Amino acid sequence: MDKLKELQDKLTNLQAESKALIAKDDATAEDIDAKLDEIKATKAKIEAQEQIIEDEKAQAKAQVAAKKPANEPVYAQPIDHDEKKWKGGMGEFLQAVAVASKPGGKFDNRLTFHNSASGANEGVAAEGGFLLESDFIADLMSTMDAETQVANRIRKIPIGANTNKLTTPAVDETSRADGSRWGGVQAYWAAEAGTVASSKPKFREFELKLEKLIALCYATDELLADSTALNAIIKQAYAEEMSFKVDDAIINGDGVGKPLGILNSPALVTVPKESSQTAGTIVPANINKMWLRMPARLRKNAVWYMNQEVDTQLTEMALNVGTGGTIHPLALEYQQKGTLKGAPVISIEQCAALGTKGDFILTDPTQYVGIDKSAPSADVSIHVRFLYDEQLFRFIYRFNGAPYRNKPITPYKGNFELSPFVTLANR
Repeated sequence: MDKLKELQDKLTNLQAESKALIAKDDATAEDIDAKLDEIKATKAKIEAQEQIIEDEKAQAKAQVAAKKPANEPVYAQPIDHDEKKWKGGMGEFLQAVAVASKPGGKFDNRLTFHNSASGANEGVAAEGGFLLESDFIADLMSTMDAETQVANRIRKIPIGANTNKLTTPAVDETSRADGSRWGGVQAYWAAEAGTVASSKPKFREFELKLEKLIALCYATDELLADSTALNAIIKQAYAEEMSFKVDDAIINGDGVGKPLGILNSPALVTVPKESSQTAGTIVPANINKMWLRMPARLRKNAVWYMNQEVDTQLTEMALNVGTGGTIHPLALEYQQKGTLKGAPVISIEQCAALGTKGDFILTDPTQYVGIDKSAPSADVSIHVRFLYDEQLFRFIYRFNGAPYRNKPITPYKGNFELSPFVTLANR
C-alpha cells in the first residue's frame, strides 16, 4: 500500500511540474514531451500496483474460504459444487428453510447458493422464498401427474423463464359450411365456376397469462425434527391438494384469477334432458345425443367425466322389453370395458352432483390448453401458528388454462351444433 501511495504522490508532483513547464516561454517541445512520457510511465505503474493489490486480496479471501466447512454460515459456497446438496431430500431442505426463517436462526448457505429466488434478498425468506431444486420439482410434478385425472390429459405448454404468458393466433372457425372452414378458406373444383374467388383463414388472438395457485401446509416442530416424515407428508399433501385444485379449475373455473373451465366455456354444448326423463337419471338417449354433438374427427381423443354417483345409472340402464326389460348394450359396454361409445369413462370429484348440469361431461381434453411454469417455490412463516408450535409452509405453482375454441361449430351438413365440450342439462 505504501508503494501505491508513493507512486500517486509522484504523479501529483509530475503533473504540477508539467503545468509549470508549459507556462514557460522558453520551454522546448523536447522538454514537454519528456515530462509527458514520465507522467505516462508513472500512471502505468500505478495501474499495475492496483492490480497487484486486488490479486492479493482475492487470493487471501480464497484461502480463508477454503478453510471453512462447506456449509458454515454465512454465505460460504460449497467446496464441491457437484456434491449431493440435500442428502435428506426435500425434508432436509424444508428443515433448513424453517430454521433460516426463525428470528436469529442459523442460515444454511446451501439455500443461498442453490435455492435463493432470483432477485430476492437471499438472507430473508419472506422476500421471495426459496426455489425448489430441479430434483424436488420433478418429484412433486410427477406425484401431481399421478394424482390428477384431468390436467394430465390436456394440451399443456411449458412457459419459459422470460415470459409469464402465451399469446398465439387461434383459428376463428364457427362453421364447417363452404366458405367458413378455417374462418373463410374455400377451395373450388374448376368446373363449378368460371371464376374463383380468393379466400383466407380468419384468426383470433388466444392469450393465457399465468395465475398463481398457493398451497399451505402446517408442520409441527415435532414433524420438522423428522426430515423423512416431513418429506413424505408435505410432498403428498402438496401433490394431492394442488392437483385437485387444478383439475377443479379445468372443469369449473370462472376464468377470474384462475383458469376458465369447460363448464363455463362459451363453446360448451348442453344437451337437454328427455321429455319423459325422471329427475336424477341417465338414460341411453342422453349418451347417444351427447355423442352426436362431439365432432367425428375429435372422437378418437374423447373421454367421459362423471360424478361417481352416475355409475349406478350407467350400470342399470335397461331396455323396456316386455315386462321385465333387459340390460342396454351401452350398460354392457360400460360394465365390461369401462367405456361408452369406445371412449373411457372416468369418475372425478369435480363433476356436479347427480341430476345437475355438469354431472356427466363428454370432452376432447386436447382441445383445452394449459400453460405452466414447472418451478414451484417454497417459503415458510413461523408467525401464523407460533402459539401452536407449528410452522406454515407455502408452495406456489403458476398455471392457467382455457378451452381453445370459443364457440360451438355449425356442421357442414346437419342440424345440431358440435363442440369438443358437451354436457347434460339439469334433470
